[in-house]
Amino acid sequence: MTAEIRELRELEDLGAASKLFASIWGRADALNTDMLKALAVSGSYISGAYVDGHLVGGLVGWLGGTPPDGLHMHSHILGVLPGNERGGLGFELKQHQRRWCLARGVKVVEWTTDPLVGRNVYFNVTKLGAEAPEYFINFYGEMHDGINAGEESDRLLIRWNLDTERAESAAAGALEEPNVEKLRSWKTDLILSVGGEGEPVAGPASARVLLCQVPADIVEVRRKDPRVAREWRIALRKALTGAMERGYAITGATRTGWYVLEST
Repeated sequence: MTAEIRELRELEDLGAASKLFASIWGRADALNTDMLKALAVSGSYISGAYVDGHLVGGLVGWLGGTPPDGLHMHSHILGVLPGNERGGLGFELKQHQRRWCLARGVKVVEWTTDPLVGRNVYFNVTKLGAEAPEYFINFYGEMHDGINAGEESDRLLIRWNLDTERAESAAAGALEEPNVEKLRSWKTDLILSVGGEGEPVAGPASARVLLCQVPADIVEVRRKDPRVAREWRIALRKALTGAMERGYAITGATRTGWYVLEST
């Protein structure tokens, strides 16, 4: 799939982006046109991905923090229409954002993601070369969008250091996925895993390297058994906050829902 990615500034393009985000997230107020126009005029980052002239993806972010050391971009929303995800558009949008930031002297991008959605953590940590050093409990309060309605909004902070060797390697598609089987043969602790009935099973957390497993598809778990999904939210919250309070950060993730935590 060949896509054209460009910044959006004109009202018509921003209106199309607003409709795109509303369609993806199932809520009309995801980001309205007025807000996008204000962000565009103030020099914020808004981009769109076009395939055959149709807008199929978008990404919005703005600058935050205190210059020079605290300056970073907060990446607020990334969306790709269903059916286009496997074409690598999300990755290309993030790389466009990375180049935009580096050209302006911005070396860090931060955003949040649901720690129970393993495919997103994999994308952020392994595909992009970011890390996840902090855990926020119920960050946005109870969710009301069409995807997460009724869920508590625990989030991982994703910190993407743009000018590192890790980010460069990821941009080139050369950052390797962790080998969990090899890691399990070393001295690692399994702090959380999927039990025989799909339930969360907690374990010790004292080794230098920790492994944490989440369900392959938490959305399906929510649909089939909301009680088990709730157990997963609480168990993962306890496992990751406990580890991060002791100085661990997520430094690797696999497609199959394994997270690697290392002491920093």
